[in-house]
Amino acid sequence: MVNRLKEKYDNEIVPSLMEKFNYTSIMQAPKVDKIVINMGVGDAVSNAKRLDEAVDELTLIAGQKPVITKAKKSIAGFRLREGMAIGAKVTLRGQRMYEFLDKLVSVSLPRVRDFHGVSKRAFDGRGNYTLGIREQLIFPEIDFDDVNKVRGMDIVIVTTANTDEESRELLTQLGMPFAK
Repeated sequence: MVNRLKEKYDNEIVPSLMEKFNYTSIMQAPKVDKIVINMGVGDAVSNAKRLDEAVDELTLIAGQKPVITKAKKSIAGFRLREGMAIGAKVTLRGQRMYEFLDKLVSVSLPRVRDFHGVSKRAFDGRGNYTLGIREQLIFPEIDFDDVNKVRGMDIVIVTTANTDEESRELLTQLGMPFAK
């Protein structure tokens, strides 16, 4: 079964991008390559159970099991040793990526309190977009009663676009609600 967003991309967005940026081939049109969701769990230093909760939440949100990230360096001020588990991340590609993006744009972001759109300035200069979310409760899979601690996460949308302008146009057409 083809995802609704993927179908829209193939049938509407690619022709529109080709016309706007004067591409000669369909392969020049930018596409979403992958989405990386990262959740840093600083509490994991003192309480390893917090990391398990974060992993469970990320699994629910993304639909696949995350990888546990470990500290690269020891930092005495944070009571952190090299190799300690301090976060979790998951990389989505293909159908799961489109499903997550569709859910993020149409369900989750509108649930954010006082939401006026996402920042237009969060592009990195190479066509990738980074979005910070303050609480995991905006996702419909997370049950409010099961949450012990509100955690934020970073969502990086990696595209094949060469410039921020191309990437912004792609994400706008995919339905990303940029601030006016």
